[in-house]
Amino acid sequence: MLLKHRPPAIESGPVKLNEGLEHLDQSAIAVLRWLVANKVDFVVVGPVAHAIRGDANAKGPVAIVPAPYSRNYERLCTALIAEHAGLRADRSVPGAAARPESVPVKLTADKLARGKRWMLRFESYDLDVEGAGPRPAPGRGGSARSPRYQELLYESGRIALAPGLTVEVASPEDLEHYSHVRRTGAAPEFVVKRKAQAEHETA
Repeated sequence: MLLKHRPPAIESGPVKLNEGLEHLDQSAIAVLRWLVANKVDFVVVGPVAHAIRGDANAKGPVAIVPAPYSRNYERLCTALIAEHAGLRADRSVPGAAARPESVPVKLTADKLARGKRWMLRFESYDLDVEGAGPRPAPGRGGSARSPRYQELLYESGRIALAPGLTVEVASPEDLEHYSHVRRTGAAPEFVVKRKAQAEHETA
């Protein structure tokens, strides 16, 4: 009887990082290696991307924007299910420090594709799957949305973290966008006003 093919599991062993990247967290590297091993196409955003780009003080979960095609989401979903991923939640215990736990969730490729952000946890690893927002309706401005995957990829940099591990990392400008979303829960929006309108509002 043939065993059903199991996707590559996450490996916790330490990795020798390339020069200048020694400050990166080994658990984040394990998640990135696991994503690459499962042939998931993605751009790294969030705190880990800031750390890769040189901010040694950046701390937080791996956050990615996956390539928006169905087979890619299927690969990601299959890998997450195999690792028993759940929704990340902080539950405070009286007399003890708050610790992140996972809440069971039924994941599907369609659900991952529709979500704005999935905050997931499996074993001791955290992964945020960020969604790229739809284009705004005509006449409502062009900056109050998350960059699409192709836009992120066009501006991203391909960075080798360790032998055999190279990832796409969002540009500094796009990283600022996701930092704003993480702080405020909303995409930044810039409004251009005509001079006469601005003077009228301040009168």
